Amino acid sequence: MSAPHDLTARDQAAALRRGDLSSAELVEHTLRRIAASDPGAFATVTADRALEQARAADERLAQGDPAPFLGVPTAIKDLALTAGVPTGFGSRVYEGYVPTVDDDAARLLREAGAVSVGKTATPEFGLPPYTEPAGRPPAVTPWDVSRLAGGSSGGAAAAVAGGLVAFAHGTDGGGSIRIPAACCGLVGLKTTRGLVSRGPTGGDPLGMSVSGPLARTVDDAAAMLDVLAAVVPGEPYPLLARPAETYLAAALRAQPRRLRIGRYSTPPVPDAVLDPACVAAYDRATELLAGLGHDVVEYDPGLDEDFLPVFEVLWAVLAHGHPVPADAEPLLEPLTRWWRDRGSAISGPQYLGATQSAIALTRRVVGAQAAAGVDVVLTPMLAQLPRPVGWFTAGGDPAQDFERQKRFTPFTATYNLTGQPALSLPVTSGRPADGPADGPALPVSVQLVGRAGDDALLLELGAQLDAASGRDRTARPPSW
Repeated sequence: MSAPHDLTARDQAAALRRGDLSSAELVEHTLRRIAASDPGAFATVTADRALEQARAADERLAQGDPAPFLGVPTAIKDLALTAGVPTGFGSRVYEGYVPTVDDDAARLLREAGAVSVGKTATPEFGLPPYTEPAGRPPAVTPWDVSRLAGGSSGGAAAAVAGGLVAFAHGTDGGGSIRIPAACCGLVGLKTTRGLVSRGPTGGDPLGMSVSGPLARTVDDAAAMLDVLAAVVPGEPYPLLARPAETYLAAALRAQPRRLRIGRYSTPPVPDAVLDPACVAAYDRATELLAGLGHDVVEYDPGLDEDFLPVFEVLWAVLAHGHPVPADAEPLLEPLTRWWRDRGSAISGPQYLGATQSAIALTRRVVGAQAAAGVDVVLTPMLAQLPRPVGWFTAGGDPAQDFERQKRFTPFTATYNLTGQPALSLPVTSGRPADGPADGPALPVSVQLVGRAGDDALLLELGAQLDAASGRDRTARPPSW
């Protein structure tokens, strides 16, 4: 049998059911790998708790319990509440905080039998698209440990790409699943607004932030979504319609109907310039999709630069989503203080106006897609390949930091405003334009965006494109 960490999550589950290994053995193996080669992935490791859960899983396995991920190790992002486990939200302010309740995503994964080995690192309150929390090592992509794993689910992506766990939970409020998936060569799905519960405390008033999967394969991501996409009463944006089949069935079939795919690559952010490797991946995906029989057309998404001020108002207010006592304000990182200061200066009427503008923007973007008869939208995933450690924060100016963020990831936040599902999928590899010509090759991804509720279609198309790309799914980063 392959080494346990070489197996996908579904293969690990199957090996456990066959008795090829025990959950205790698998979790012990996972904990040893974390101790030996953690690329800044974990904020907290819960070894004793995980081993206790693994022994309980082995008893359930012996009794034939059919839970889909029974005994399989996973990890929960440190923005999600976990009862009895420290949850720091990436902030020194919340050091030592231990919730008494689970987020629904953590609860659902536990009920599916998955064993959490800890909490994955996130930047403070999940605000930036990189993961360099104060007082901790940065989360780096295992493909080049001098470069960042993205954010804010950077720890989750580093853990999966580094072979520590086969799949992990993430959240996405402006690209926070898709960005690290791209930096680490993973499959990352921003789910449709309302498909996965953000309860019990909720995410944000407009439902911009969603939970979803990070995995090495499309079918693992789909199987994880089958667990997470449970209808939970009381959700503010419930997506009650579900596909007749499972998300996994759609991904395994990988034969979507002939689709009309609209593509665009002009960044809706001033001064954003695409790295040639990102353009090459976008063009390669176009060629592959056309070769699979889909109609790929140039497309105007109906998106103007006016979306940026709207997003910034909403993001600044969301920076206040975690209460901070006045005497703890000095503990906050400069970028967080900058966002919170901006949020404090926004009046109630201004915030209301921004929410109304976001709704109008959604109608415009979704309407443009419907008018063009486009089933799926294709864009570059990022404008640049993974950035070097310290690149965003160099100079110490939060405003400049945010300008770099916008130029790095101009294509993601739109779809948090509209609530549409979006998939990050690696298709090629390349070297950053600003890096050495003989530097390590990095995975390069594209973004596929579906209509609201079309998560299954995105996974099916993603699986089809992944197979056609010829991507070597056995390739492993140096630290593997």
